[in-house]
Amino acid sequence: MVTSSYTDTRLLIDGQWCDAASGKTLDVLNPANGQVIGRVAHAGIADLDRALTAAQRGFDTWRKVPAHERAATMRKAAALVRERAEGIARLMTQEQGKPFAEARIEVLSAADIIEWFADEGRRVYGRIVPSRNLAVQQSVLKEPIGPVAAFTPWNFPVNQVVRKLSAALACGCSFLVKAPEETPASPAGLLQAFVDAGVPAGTVGLVFGDPAEISSYLIPHPVIRKVTFTGSTPVGKQLAALAGAHMKRATMELGGHAPVIVAEDADIALAIKAAGGAKFRNAGQVCISPTRFLVHNSIREAFEAALVKHAQGLKLGDGLAEGTTLGPLANARRLAAMTRIVENARATGATVATGGERVGSAGNFFAPTVLTNVSREADVFNHEPFGPVAAVRGFDRLEDAIAEANRLPYGLAGYAFTRSVRNVHLLSLQLEVGMLWINQPATSWPEMPFGGVKDSGYGSEGGPEAMDAYLVTKAVSVTAV
Repeated sequence: MVTSSYTDTRLLIDGQWCDAASGKTLDVLNPANGQVIGRVAHAGIADLDRALTAAQRGFDTWRKVPAHERAATMRKAAALVRERAEGIARLMTQEQGKPFAEARIEVLSAADIIEWFADEGRRVYGRIVPSRNLAVQQSVLKEPIGPVAAFTPWNFPVNQVVRKLSAALACGCSFLVKAPEETPASPAGLLQAFVDAGVPAGTVGLVFGDPAEISSYLIPHPVIRKVTFTGSTPVGKQLAALAGAHMKRATMELGGHAPVIVAEDADIALAIKAAGGAKFRNAGQVCISPTRFLVHNSIREAFEAALVKHAQGLKLGDGLAEGTTLGPLANARRLAAMTRIVENARATGATVATGGERVGSAGNFFAPTVLTNVSREADVFNHEPFGPVAAVRGFDRLEDAIAEANRLPYGLAGYAFTRSVRNVHLLSLQLEVGMLWINQPATSWPEMPFGGVKDSGYGSEGGPEAMDAYLVTKAVSVTAV
C-alpha cells in the first residue's frame, strides 16, 4: 500500500520489489528545499537481464489471457490507483515539486486512461477478407508485438508511464519501464497497483539507473520488440536510430515549442484563462506548454497586461503548502536554464514585464516570467524553454503568425484564439502540429491522438492509434482440403 510518507524505491522485477544486485542507490531530492528525502535502487546489467527474462515470461502468459479478462484486471488496477491517489500524489509533489492539486489530478487522470485502454483492448479486431477462390478462407489477425521497453521523463512521472503502459497491456504486451531516477516513488506507486490487481509476474517491470547504459542495453536486446520514449528531441533521435538499427518499432513523443496565436477578434479573457493557465502548469515543464505567444498588434498591449496580471497572481511555494499554485522547478539544471534564457532575451531586446529571476536561496524557485517585445533571434523563440517563461511577439496578418509558428522544426502542439470560422479553417489546415486546441486549454483525453510531427516525434499515445504501435498484423490464408 502506498503511503504519503516518502520511502526508498526499489526495482520491480518478476513481480517482486528488490534492491539492485550491486546494492547501489541514488539520492532523491525534494526540489522545494534541495534536501535528500529518499533513495532509489540503481540497476546494473545483471538486474536488467533478470528483468528481461521476466518480461519474456510475463508476455508469454499475459498474451494468452483473453482480452475481456485483461480488461477486468486493468480496471482493478485503475480502482486501486483511485483509492491511493492522495498518497501517490503526495509522493509526486515531494519528488517533483508540482502543487499537490496538480499531482492529484495527474494520478486521477491516470485511472481514467487505464480504464479507457482496458475497454479499447476488447475492441482489437481482425477481419475476414473475401477470397478469390471459394475454397480459401482469408483472415487478418491482430497480435501483441511483444515485450516493450519504455523510457519516461520526470515532468509527469505517472502520466508519461500510464499512457504507454495501458496501451501495451491492453494489447497483450508485457512492459518494462526505465522511469526517472529523480521521481521514482510515484511511478512505483502506479505499478504497485497493477501488481496488486493481479497481473502475472513479469508482465510489468520497473528499473532505474544510468539512462544511457539502460537504453543501450535494452533496445538492442532480442527480447524487446517495441520501444517507446518521451523526452528531448536530441535523445529521441539517438534512441530512434538505435531502435532502427535493430529493426525495433518505436514511438517517439519528443520536444515541442507550442505557438499560441491570438487573433485580432480573440476573446482576451478566454485566451489568458486557457493559455495563461496552461503556460504555468507544472512550472512550464510540460511538452505541450504554450511557449511562443503570437498576438495581433491591435490587442497586444491589452493581452500583455492581462498576462502579466495573471502571472503576478500565482502563489509560488512548496507544492504541499496550502494555496500554492506554482511549485519549484524539478531540478537545479532547469533553474540555471531559466536564468540563461532571460539573460539572452534581454540581450536581444526583450523587456522583462514581470519575474525573470530566482526566488529565494533554497529550492529551485523561479518567478513566473513574461517577456515582451521578444526578438525572433532570442533563444526563447527558438528553443523550448521548459519553464515558467512566456514570450510575447506581435503580428499584423494571420498568415504571418502561421508562418512564424511553422518556422521551427518542432510540431507537437499549438493553440489559437479567434471567433472567425475562416480563421479556424486556416489554422486547422495550415499549422504543422500533431495537436491543436482552439479557444480552449489542452484537453488530452485518452480517446484522442497524442503525438507530434517533424522533430516532435512520431506515433500516438492516445486514441485507437496508440494501440496500433503495440500490435502486429498477420495474414492467414487457408485452403480447404
